[in-house]
Amino acid sequence: MIEQSPKSPMRKVLIVSLHFPPINTPDMQRTRMALPYLRSFGWEPIVLSAAPNSVEGGVLDPLLEETYPSDIRIIRVRGISARTTRWIGIGSLWLRCGRALRAAGNKLLKSERFDLVFFSTTQFDAFALGPEWKAKFGVPYVLDYQDPWINDYYSRTNTRPPGGWLKFGFSQWCARRREPNVLREAAGVMAVSGSYGPSLARNHPWFDANSVTFLPFGASEADFAVARAHTPIEPLIDFKDGFSHLVYTGRCGPDMSTSLKIVFRAFKSFLAIRPDEAKRIRFHFIGTDYAPRPLGREWAMPVARDEKVEGYVTEQCYRVPYFESLYYLVHASSLIAVGSNDPTYSASKIFPYVLAKRPMLVVFHEKSPVMALASSMNAGLRFSFRDANDIDKIAEEVLKKWFVGGGMNEVIEADLKAFQPYSAESMTRAIAECFGAAVDRHKA
Repeated sequence: MIEQSPKSPMRKVLIVSLHFPPINTPDMQRTRMALPYLRSFGWEPIVLSAAPNSVEGGVLDPLLEETYPSDIRIIRVRGISARTTRWIGIGSLWLRCGRALRAAGNKLLKSERFDLVFFSTTQFDAFALGPEWKAKFGVPYVLDYQDPWINDYYSRTNTRPPGGWLKFGFSQWCARRREPNVLREAAGVMAVSGSYGPSLARNHPWFDANSVTFLPFGASEADFAVARAHTPIEPLIDFKDGFSHLVYTGRCGPDMSTSLKIVFRAFKSFLAIRPDEAKRIRFHFIGTDYAPRPLGREWAMPVARDEKVEGYVTEQCYRVPYFESLYYLVHASSLIAVGSNDPTYSASKIFPYVLAKRPMLVVFHEKSPVMALASSMNAGLRFSFRDANDIDKIAEEVLKKWFVGGGMNEVIEADLKAFQPYSAESMTRAIAECFGAAVDRHKA
């Protein structure tokens, strides 16, 4: 670890991350993994977040709070309870907690000196606080794009968006009105996908795509030490039952239909030619929907039914605690890493999959950044597709190399040297450099 030089003054950053441990959501991972290292790179973090009981359907994982320093200041705001608003169809965390978060931020920025504000959340409405606080307090801000704010995937593919067309259409109308000013005033922008810079430039021709810092989520080997020592109270999988358990954890959706069809179609062929071996295989899809109980939808099972292999597939569509998901990864017979039909989708789960050190099947769009990352690390047995026309061809390759060829039983040693830039510490170094450049840009 790089030690902070005593001659370098510690700077202070306010991190706005509406979801934060013990709540387990993907968008808190950037902040959580950076907290143990930010001080060593010259930044004192203060986190502004929503209180856990304000997050509707939030999955609690108290172990997450043990993974960052206990003396980090966390300010948690409470807004309107979802029970009060759900009956009129409003569940949005920002609509319920945004006012309280703005007030808490105003109080902090008025009473203390901050060098920077960092917005790391998929609650994009919070980004609009950046120009407001910059004008009021003179503090620069950096945006962290973990998803596109203006998103044309659903209209382009005619795929029904989460929450339906009406709600999504309104959110996109708001995004088109707000994003230009937020981007213009930002001192820095980082993104989990290298495609987001060009996408922002297409939406806003005046924006410089090269100004975006590409920083995928990192992964922490320390998390796996915790996962290996932790057993869920009620495990979803009996790993001692004699079956081969193939595991996928994380978000799923209609945009993953092509990769799922490839895997299931290959397995169906395996059932036809080697039934005795194939019948010892079970697929598990865990934590595939973001919606709280009982609103979660199955995404893998409908594809499994279409391919006539549903008897070998189970899906747990509700979120599970983070360390439980790692438990399933490290104990699985092998891992299934399937990706989106959208080439801009960057699944940072590839890094935990690599650290789990299990046999791994990787099926992603050929232009997905995941394929480039997996190739650079020699991670897993990799197959790429262009569109749905490739399903039969790629399924045949998966059949030969993964099922018949024994790839599902072979651990491919990943190049951990190539992985090092994506470790939590290395990612935090890059974040700190982005912070420093943003402050310098603001001063200039």
